[in-house]
Amino acid sequence: MKNIQAIIFDLDNTLLDRTRTFQNFTTSFVNTYFAHDPNMDSIATRIIDLDQDGYKDKNLLFSELLEKLPWLSKPEHNELMNYYNVHYVKNALLMEHAAEIMSYIKQKYKLGLITNGRTAIQYGKIDRLGIRDLFDFILVSEEAGVKKPDNRIFEMALNKLGLRPEQCLYIGDHPTNDIEGAGKAGMKTIWFEVNQPWRVEITIQPEHRIKHLRELEAILKKGDD
Repeated sequence: MKNIQAIIFDLDNTLLDRTRTFQNFTTSFVNTYFAHDPNMDSIATRIIDLDQDGYKDKNLLFSELLEKLPWLSKPEHNELMNYYNVHYVKNALLMEHAAEIMSYIKQKYKLGLITNGRTAIQYGKIDRLGIRDLFDFILVSEEAGVKKPDNRIFEMALNKLGLRPEQCLYIGDHPTNDIEGAGKAGMKTIWFEVNQPWRVEITIQPEHRIKHLRELEAILKKGDD
């Protein structure tokens, strides 16, 4: 871990607690549209299952919800998308220890963020969390025109930093998008084990595996020794 000059994070389920954020959004959604239904908890569980940890396209998700949920009166698809655009961002929550570890990192390293997603939603969450100004750069896939694990988005990050790949450490939760993508770009990686299982076909191995962000400080301090 020596010679690292920049640390780059993923957003969802790395710095943002995407699981709790979507759970809170779902509670709001169910209270708005299914307050009449005695099975509100099971409806919420169904929505969370269909969402596939955020990896299902939201247009498709809300089309499925219109088909599969017990609506009293079905709204239009665009109404649900608008509800999501407004209320999902409002529920954004930081991952535990994210604020402390970013504060520690900023003292010694450049700090970056690469996230897949829609520009308005991702920046909305970042601003809701109040962390935009901490980063030396932010890349959101929609505005970048390419998404992880495509090597080009990691090259964009290197260009913004003016660093070589081996001088960068990338931290994320998705084995393919984050660890394989950044690793193939030549960066060192740390896999944050949250919801996504490891995939046996991935040949890139992370430098470390963590279950809590607070583990990062000890890893970085050891690298400085």
